Amino acid sequence: MQQYTLSNGVHIPAVGLGTWQTPDDETGYQAVLSALKLGYRHIDTAQGYRNEDIVGRAVRDSGISREEVFITSKLDNPNHGYDNTMRSFEETLQKLGTDYVDLFLIHWPNPLQYRSTWQQTNAETWKVFEELYHAGKIRAIGISNFRQHHIDELLKTAEITPMVNQIRLCPGDTQDDLVIYCRERNILLEAYSPLGTGQIFKVAEMQALAEKYHKSIAQICIRWSLQNGFLPLPKSVTAERISENIDVFGFELSDEDISLIAGLRGCVGLSKDPDTTNW
Repeated sequence: MQQYTLSNGVHIPAVGLGTWQTPDDETGYQAVLSALKLGYRHIDTAQGYRNEDIVGRAVRDSGISREEVFITSKLDNPNHGYDNTMRSFEETLQKLGTDYVDLFLIHWPNPLQYRSTWQQTNAETWKVFEELYHAGKIRAIGISNFRQHHIDELLKTAEITPMVNQIRLCPGDTQDDLVIYCRERNILLEAYSPLGTGQIFKVAEMQALAEKYHKSIAQICIRWSLQNGFLPLPKSVTAERISENIDVFGFELSDEDISLIAGLRGCVGLSKDPDTTNW
């Protein structure tokens, strides 16, 4: 598995298993366990996904040492602010059954209940992230769904620049200005929903590319993400698909096809505005 290197020198596997909408039951547990057995070493979960416990159980039951598995979780929207962040992070450790996480993210910059105070609340939250990072309980800290103005505001008080911004990046939804902004600050872009939450399989241009390269549409999407320097987090609960989604290092897309895919604007919808989402 190829890796990226974060701004603090921490290595992160270049493809991770996303677990949004992965159920907190035997199906979800088996999906994570299968991924680990098939070679994944990067699992992405979140407090809001309500499945941290099955992720932690699968990692323990896999027989793979904790140090070999990169675990990401994210702070749920109600848990912003200094005290809430500290309390909920300890709950995350308990659910995962570990004494540290490899990456912890602020999941959304402007939750509905903090809409009038999001700047101050994020500053308080980030202070806890920095404290936990310095204490060794988090190996890398970052953000998710943050636009440029959210990052600008955070950097007014932050001592540490976020190492990751996890955003929706998929064919036709490339957020070019934000990508440039983050790269100028050495913030790695993680791509959630790299398959457009399944809508990509209906796009004729992607079907044609799959035939051209003799790969699946999912593999084309993930390869496109990697060649753009993103870190894709494909989600599946089917062992065959999980295996297929990591078999993306033996071919390359042409520059023309990379541009073609990027140009399919809106083919799977566009990213939600974090300042107007109702959660």
